[in-house]
Amino acid sequence: MQSQITRSGAARCGGVAPRRAMAMAHCSSCSGRNGSRMASIGTGLAAPAAAAPQQQQQQQSRRRRTAVRAAAGANVRHGAVVAKPGARFAVVVGRFNDLVTKLLLEGALGAFQSHGATMDNVEVCWVPGSFELPVMAKAMAKSGKFDAVICIGVVVRGATTHYDAVVSAATSGVLNAGVDTGVPTVFGVLTCDTMEQALDRAGGKVGNKGAEAAITAIEMANLLGDLRAEGLAAPAWGPGK
Repeated sequence: MQSQITRSGAARCGGVAPRRAMAMAHCSSCSGRNGSRMASIGTGLAAPAAAAPQQQQQQQSRRRRTAVRAAAGANVRHGAVVAKPGARFAVVVGRFNDLVTKLLLEGALGAFQSHGATMDNVEVCWVPGSFELPVMAKAMAKSGKFDAVICIGVVVRGATTHYDAVVSAATSGVLNAGVDTGVPTVFGVLTCDTMEQALDRAGGKVGNKGAEAAITAIEMANLLGDLRAEGLAAPAWGPGK
């Protein structure tokens, strides 16, 4: 539309320019009017594009308000992050890269203690590496003696594809251990490109992921325990199942 208006204005003005000054004045007037019209049209065309992000933000805001209102009328549940009396936890730790896994274990034990767990009720089991975490986690979960299990390990990328194989096996294995037993099984395995990244997450500038895993274990144990007490969640699988 804008290009058509521009060509039309030029055609009216260009043909009469050599003949009369009045015509030139008239053309200038026309050109001015056309320029104003073009500017207003251009502004009108640009406005929807500029307004689009604002409209999207408004829609997202409305959806969030709707979700909050819906949640306000529902039975919203959260697990407490203070361990219940008698709660028992297992921590399975990979020995490989123990320079880091020891720090993660310290963070986990410190978090258990500061969040109300009795240290006599925390069982620590060392395995060779992250690949062995799932089988031990599942075995301990199936014992029926633990409310949650934490898996701690460190896998640092090397020059071969071994990293991908171990990470994939550990991730799916820990996940399946929890799903298959109904016991929360927390993934506390660091998968890093460098040892520096791992140390940053074991008490360094990014915090301690072992401590975070312990808090997650407490929260999930409490939440599932509450739901099971009300018959709202299936029981955990016990020994022999």
